[in-house]
Amino acid sequence: MAIRVMHFGLGPIGNAVVKQVADRPGFKVVGAIDIDPVKVGRDVGLVAGLKRCLDVAVSSEAAVALRRAKPDVVVLCTSSSLATVTPQIETILRARLPIVSTTEELSYPLPSNARWANKINRLATRAKVAVLGTGVNPGFTMDALPIMLTGVCERVDQVVVDRVQDARTRRLPFQQKIGSGLTRAQFRKKVAEGSVRHVGMAESVSMIADALGWKLDRITDRIKPKIAAARVSSRFLTVERGHVCGLIQDGVGYSNGKAVIRLHMEAYLGAPESYDAVRIVGSPPLSMKLAGGVHGDIATAAIVVNSIPKVIAAPPGLYTMRDLPIPSFVSGLVAGAAHAARH
Repeated sequence: MAIRVMHFGLGPIGNAVVKQVADRPGFKVVGAIDIDPVKVGRDVGLVAGLKRCLDVAVSSEAAVALRRAKPDVVVLCTSSSLATVTPQIETILRARLPIVSTTEELSYPLPSNARWANKINRLATRAKVAVLGTGVNPGFTMDALPIMLTGVCERVDQVVVDRVQDARTRRLPFQQKIGSGLTRAQFRKKVAEGSVRHVGMAESVSMIADALGWKLDRITDRIKPKIAAARVSSRFLTVERGHVCGLIQDGVGYSNGKAVIRLHMEAYLGAPESYDAVRIVGSPPLSMKLAGGVHGDIATAAIVVNSIPKVIAAPPGLYTMRDLPIPSFVSGLVAGAAHAARH
C-alpha cells in the first residue's frame, strides 16, 4: 500500500517534493493545493516540472481537496512564518491528517512563537496525528547534525558550525532572500523589514542549547552584506561590482557571558567553495567538513520525504528534529510496506 501524499504549496521547494514523491515507489501523489491562479486546475506533474501528468489537478480549495483526496499525510510548503501557516495547519488538522512542513519557524518554535506552537500542539493532539517542522537548514546542517555528533562526547564546551554556499546553484527566491543584486542601502532596508535574512538561525541555536541542557543568557542574530568584488552572474540575475551578492549571518548563543554556540553562514553568488563544517570543542574534540556542502533544495525535499514515515508513525503532537528518531533515506517500497502493515 503506497503512502498517499497531499502537497500544500507548489513553490520551488513544494515542487521539488512533488518530484521526489512521484519518483519513489511506495509513495503516491494524490492531491495538490495552491492559491496561484496560474497553477489551479493544471496537472500537478506539469506544474512541478515533471515530463508527465500525474492525473491530479491543483486545487485552490484546501478543505475540499483534503476531503476528496483522502491522503495519509500532508506536506506543507507555503511560508517561513508560523503565524502565517497556522490557519493552514488548522485546516489540515481538522481533517485529522499528519503534517510535514518546511516552515522554518516551526522547526523549533521560539518563545515569540509559543502562542502558535502551543495551539498547533493542542490541535494535533486532539486530531491524534503528528506535526513536524523540518528542512535542511534549519532542521539538519546547523542543528540536528551537530546535536547528533555530540552523542559520542563525554563533555561539550562549545559548538561551532559553518555553512558556506555558492548561491549561483540555488533557486531564484533563495538568491533574492539573501539580497543578491541590491545596493547596500537597499540591503539595509530589507534586512530591517525582515525580507532579507536566513530564517531559522535563532531556532537552530535554541535547538542545540536545549538538546545539550544549556541555559542561554541571550541569542544574537547579526546580518551583514557580502559585496561583489567583481561582476558575478547566475542564470537568474547579474550582480555588478560593488553591489550585494549575498549575505553573511551569525547566530551566537551565550551562557554566563561566553559564546558557547556559534553558527556562521555565508551565502553569496560566486563563493569559491561550498561546504558545511561542524566543530565540537570538548572531549573528545570533533571536527568534520562536508566538501561541496549539502545542496539546500535537493536536501530539503529529501528530508521532508524521508521524514514522512516517521511522522505517520509518531504519537500525536508537535515535534521537532530533536524529538523524532533520526531520519534516513527510506526506500519507498519499505515505507509503503510498513504503512500497509500498520493498516
